[in-house]
Amino acid sequence: MHAFILAVVLTLSATLLSGCGYNTLQAQDEAIKAGWAEVLNQYQRRADLVPNLVNTVKGYAAHEARVLEEVTQARARVGQIAVTADVLNDPAAFERFQAAQGQLGSALSRLLAVAENYPQLKADAGFRDLQAQLEGTENRIAVARNRYIAAVRDYNVTVRSFPSNLTAKLFGHQTKPSFAVENEQAISAPPTVDFGTR
Repeated sequence: MHAFILAVVLTLSATLLSGCGYNTLQAQDEAIKAGWAEVLNQYQRRADLVPNLVNTVKGYAAHEARVLEEVTQARARVGQIAVTADVLNDPAAFERFQAAQGQLGSALSRLLAVAENYPQLKADAGFRDLQAQLEGTENRIAVARNRYIAAVRDYNVTVRSFPSNLTAKLFGHQTKPSFAVENEQAISAPPTVDFGTR
């Protein structure tokens, strides 16, 4: 008789846990972790390209020391941020991470703009290869960030929706931070188009 009651209780518990969103929360949390790992992977790929790119530009544009130093410092700041799983649960740490990555991206944009002033550099096969790798990496970063944003959105909806919000509160699940636009005014301005020769 006790075995039967125990079986009924376990069955009811499993049914209630699966119906209350617990399993969904677990699956979505794992999707966020996987998405975040891919974001970090692509950011690391970009950081690994920076020294080669800086050294290549340095050979042609040594007097652009300020821009080269900005890129090097921005990469160093990215490397100083300890990226742990806690970043996903700490909006302030997530914001610091995003700001450091934004500074590196901005510094790289300035470096590539400087490179436009040096025809010999633009003609260098090594530089063109690095530039193509960097552009491909930036695209991969955008894709990885979009996947992460979608995973966070799904998770946050589950955490905030009834009845799964009760389960989320019971097990300590909270909404997770997502990427935001750094400068909304900058993206609202129309892009400039230059059909100059390359």
